[in-house]
Amino acid sequence: MLCPARFASQGLFLLLAFWSPWAFAQAGVPVLRISTENSEDHVQSIAVAGFIDQLKRRAGDSLDVEFYPSARLFRDRDVVRALEQGRVEMALPGVWQLDRFVPDAGMSFLPLAYGLDEARIDKLRDGKIGAAINKRIEEGLGVRVLGRWIDLGPAHLFTMRARVRKIEDVSGLTIRTPGGEASGLRLIAQGAKPVPVSWPDLPNALKGRYLDGLVTTPETAASAKLWELGVRYLYEDRAYFAQYVPLVSGPFWNRLPPALQTAIQDAWEANVATARQAARQAQIQARAVLKANGMTITTPSPEELDRTRRMLMQRQPNMVKALGIDPSLVKQAELLLEGPP
Repeated sequence: MLCPARFASQGLFLLLAFWSPWAFAQAGVPVLRISTENSEDHVQSIAVAGFIDQLKRRAGDSLDVEFYPSARLFRDRDVVRALEQGRVEMALPGVWQLDRFVPDAGMSFLPLAYGLDEARIDKLRDGKIGAAINKRIEEGLGVRVLGRWIDLGPAHLFTMRARVRKIEDVSGLTIRTPGGEASGLRLIAQGAKPVPVSWPDLPNALKGRYLDGLVTTPETAASAKLWELGVRYLYEDRAYFAQYVPLVSGPFWNRLPPALQTAIQDAWEANVATARQAARQAQIQARAVLKANGMTITTPSPEELDRTRRMLMQRQPNMVKALGIDPSLVKQAELLLEGPP
């Protein structure tokens, strides 16, 4: 039987039960199994631990929680269907896993979001546009979006053999993406050849040397020690802002009493600000680790990022049409981003 992770937080040892969900159901206590693809020391898993701590304070013995990191239950590419079918209760897939089911979830990968700082990203995800996307995710997948998304951070372009100094240098390179149609189309617009590869499969893909690079975050790159796999260069273009979406299976959610639903939502919200700040710090520290291990870092100027964004924006209407994203929602996002940060 798969063993869920254990965490200690603020002196409190959180024992995440080793019983089966069936046994708990017989005892009348709901079991919340949480599936993630990243390892236990990843910033996402640390955020989940904080959520579990908050949840234990609010739910007490009325809910038992099991946490399965490192794709022990499902890889993120498979977990959305598992949630829909009620085979797992909660997951935090990257938003890049959702646009094949709900096209509007791919908005943050469009050229309009390329190179944006976190303040402008917050305007998109925490306001009316984010709420509209959450509603469409819920309706399209039969899940509950618990609340605000948590961060991994800005994703950049990492390469193995060719140093990128401007976006034209990406042309012809085979670049790994974590998945998602929108992310792939943006790379195609840049002249690259996107290849979706799940994170657990990435080391073998890099060793096989059929990839020229990948789009990921410094924290993820540092945790995997990508310099040991031949990744030598980082181009900090903020290609997109990587985020995780807290999803709960609809069948599970609908069986919970209202008080327990409220406890879960409140526990999630209580941890969002802390999780986002932790992700921010993790990226800063990871960048230093990459540099210390010999990675060459190129930071494009704001003018270069703006030039690239304007170039990519010429392709955006065709991308929106191909992806099936609501053009009226895209227009709202463009108008929002034209205003002050």
